[in-house]
Amino acid sequence: MPYALTNSARSQWQLRLWPHNALQARGFAIVIAASATVLALPLIAVLGKMVLWGLLPFVLLALGGLWIAIQRNWRDRAIVEEMDLSRDAVHLRRMEPRGEVLEWQAHPGWVRLHLAPDGGPVEHYLTLTGGSRAVELGAFLTPEERIALHDDLARILLRLREPG
Repeated sequence: MPYALTNSARSQWQLRLWPHNALQARGFAIVIAASATVLALPLIAVLGKMVLWGLLPFVLLALGGLWIAIQRNWRDRAIVEEMDLSRDAVHLRRMEPRGEVLEWQAHPGWVRLHLAPDGGPVEHYLTLTGGSRAVELGAFLTPEERIALHDDLARILLRLREPG
């Protein structure tokens, strides 16, 4: 599951969320090598002929396009959400792919967790509301992961609201 929930003290929790990345570095190398091999097969038939030089730029363009697209996907998915939960405050930080950091904070007594099964931008839309502001949590998670996260956070928020 692409989130980790740790308890550092009796009433302090840390949550870290990140997008799932199915293609690791080794898989990337395999995809590029397999694509290069498949794209090179038609070139074998034209080795030593002038038409090779006409086809080669298109093969290199396709391979370069695949490389750039995968690299861009990795860069765009470099999102991390971190939440510190304690009896004093719930503090959420979202680090965007381009380095921007968005922050939200509220008192746990005022925080409301909402899971909208329908009607949100995504299935099982998970939001936190504190004061007058609502923030989305785990937009990159699957619906099942958002349900599990909702259950974990609901349990923790109840514990934080308990006296002493």
